[in-house]
Amino acid sequence: MDNFVFYNPVKILFGKGQIANIAAEIPADAKILLTYGGGSIKTNGVYEQVKSALTGFQVTEFGGIEPNPHLETLLKAVEIVRQEGINFLLSVGGGSVLDGTKFIAAAAPFVGDPWDILAKQSPVTDAVPFGAVLTLPATGSEMNTNSVVTKWETQEKLFFASPLVFPRFSVLDPETTFSLPPRQISNGIVDAYTHVMEQYLTYPVNAPLQDRMAESILQTLIEEGPKTFANPQDYDARANVMWCATMALNGLIGAGVPQDWATHMIGHELTALHGLDHAQTLAIVLPSTLTIRRDRKWQKLLQYAERVWNITDGTEEARVNEAIAKTRNFFESVGVRTRLSDYGVGLDTIPVIIERFEKRGFVALGEHQDVNSEVVEKILTLCA
Repeated sequence: MDNFVFYNPVKILFGKGQIANIAAEIPADAKILLTYGGGSIKTNGVYEQVKSALTGFQVTEFGGIEPNPHLETLLKAVEIVRQEGINFLLSVGGGSVLDGTKFIAAAAPFVGDPWDILAKQSPVTDAVPFGAVLTLPATGSEMNTNSVVTKWETQEKLFFASPLVFPRFSVLDPETTFSLPPRQISNGIVDAYTHVMEQYLTYPVNAPLQDRMAESILQTLIEEGPKTFANPQDYDARANVMWCATMALNGLIGAGVPQDWATHMIGHELTALHGLDHAQTLAIVLPSTLTIRRDRKWQKLLQYAERVWNITDGTEEARVNEAIAKTRNFFESVGVRTRLSDYGVGLDTIPVIIERFEKRGFVALGEHQDVNSEVVEKILTLCA
């Protein structure tokens, strides 16, 4: 196992009715900016619960944060924070709203062009404190330091991370997910699954506990994910999927083990260029990444085949092939297509993505830092 430092201060309030308890987690003198997305929280009862819980606080609202939140939108919120003296943010929505809120938190006190936080990885030295009410389990943003933001003007999707943007608390009430449309449920399952795979399916470093925790999350998603489609009101299934998504990317299973993330880097470009959902790009890219990188991931692919999919018969090559095929089939079974052609995207996107990678210096991706432009081209060609 590799050396690691693990730190996660996020307080989780899990279960039905927990929104009512958020006032105790917010400073009494807080001037709050309530951030949310397209307005679904106003039709599913979440908005009323939050507003009731915030009785007595001074609250300003900022809605309209997009899926794959736009820099241009977030900068408007930054101005409100600065002008109104906002000293606490409350994100109510899915991972995109929370990612956007993290950027707002970091950008408001930032001196200079806030885009530099993403484009130049300028250090974050201060951030407005914030909490979260999660309505869409997928990204794990409710318990980590990661944020991904899209600059709409240039179609760039970049990320930053800072320990200063850990949420102070996150509310996870599975009932808030009952009204989600099937597409968002599907995306959440695939997103969480791929987060685990990026940290687990690399090469062995004798970290059996992390491996088994990762495998348990994958198995739980395989078992519980389909139940959320069969019965959208199944509280237990929704609770299990929600907790899986959080555990998939709160740092625990990635502690002391190599991590890949090439699939995500490629996927970000597909979203930025073609407007695909984040999870759709992961479903497209991951099976091809596993196929092209199979020699470098061989031992873990065999372990994954046996422990997650119970594949024990046949040659090693046959087991690896079946495990990759089952991964693709699982994504398809929960409603997420896995080919570029399914979304009308052609191979002419490949040179554009490679040019962007080379321009930014993204020429040594993956757990071995050997996923270069040539490898990216092979992966994307196989995604057709």
